[in-house]
Amino acid sequence: MKRNYYLVVLIFLIFFAISFLTNILGAINPNVSDSYTLTGTLTGMLPFSFFIAYALMSIPAGMIIQKFGEKKCLVLAWILALAGALLFSLFPVFPVFLFSLFMIGSGMAILQVAIYPLLRVTGGEEHFAFNSVIAQLVFGAASFLSPFVYSYLVTHLTDAQVSEGFFISFISFLTPDKLPWVSIYWIFASVSLLMMVIIVASRFPKVERREDEIVGAWATHVELFKQKKVILFFFGIFCYVGTEQGIANWISEFLRTYHGLRPEIEGARAVGLFWGMMTVGCVLGLALLKVMDSKIVLRVFTVAALVILTFTLFGNTGYALFGFPALGFCLSVMYAIIFSLALNSVEKSHGSFAGILCTAIAGGAIVSLLIGKLKDLIGLQAGMTVLYLTLAYILSLSFWAKPIIRNATFKIKSTEKE
Repeated sequence: MKRNYYLVVLIFLIFFAISFLTNILGAINPNVSDSYTLTGTLTGMLPFSFFIAYALMSIPAGMIIQKFGEKKCLVLAWILALAGALLFSLFPVFPVFLFSLFMIGSGMAILQVAIYPLLRVTGGEEHFAFNSVIAQLVFGAASFLSPFVYSYLVTHLTDAQVSEGFFISFISFLTPDKLPWVSIYWIFASVSLLMMVIIVASRFPKVERREDEIVGAWATHVELFKQKKVILFFFGIFCYVGTEQGIANWISEFLRTYHGLRPEIEGARAVGLFWGMMTVGCVLGLALLKVMDSKIVLRVFTVAALVILTFTLFGNTGYALFGFPALGFCLSVMYAIIFSLALNSVEKSHGSFAGILCTAIAGGAIVSLLIGKLKDLIGLQAGMTVLYLTLAYILSLSFWAKPIIRNATFKIKSTEKE
């Protein structure tokens, strides 16, 4: 199929929008907690409500997309996101917030499952790897940007500043005075509406899935779950996303609790830099994967994360402000390596296995909730030590994983030529 540059750019835009909506919780958590007087456990329910949608929707989404096609499902996903954002913007109470997060998370899960096969078809199979990297960079850029948008809105939505311009005045009119952070969900609703309109107006090609991309019946998934290595890799993704979200969702609260920094300023900046450094690390990781075995790269970055986590949790303010972005850098290569090691360790049913691995994104829900519960019992600093366990599991994976196909390196290629 001829490359469709318009749709490739549109898919990159979808990646940007997904990330913009997904990774804001870490920045707003302290404000949400203050507004609703939440315990650590209830604060942990916020990412739980969002990421549990991945556990429930990833496998069904694959089946629904194969039956009804990408375009209809993309529109459905943005309708869910729009409805969730609007519902909470209009009724900003805690129970509604939890439900709206689940709706937005369901939409994002459908989008994640739909757009990779679409990117392969519209961008050309021979360019899929390159386009996937560009997509991840776009994803990281949006994660970096959204906390700064939130910071801008909250710091300008004060009585003394609402006269600064039409935009701030209009957002101020829509947003409760005591809940300025809710304004970000009006932005999310606008983004979702815009994306829905663009997708409805666009023409999409029919995606012909390769045999290894087809999502099988429930029986296929049950059969896969009987394999030990499938379960082990499932927990690999579970631990990675749990680590990522366990850090990102508690950065701002940690900096406020132990270093007295403002969530809407220094906290939001630290969250943005965490995601920004994850993007930078992704670029370096790509280069390292061309000269080193992926298991070694994973091992080095995980050991570095364990060391930096120690300085971040138990060091002074300077260590914390440096450490959280540095942890983003260390985590940057983990998801892609674990996912590829997993898929390269089975000979068939890759589409169904990918759905199982996406279901493991629920780790972001469970670990964040666990840290919140531990915060109530023993304090946030001690509670975040659970991340040593998730990182230790990832480190163990770098030793026991035995992929059928190894990542291609320059060394391997030169040996093949000889």
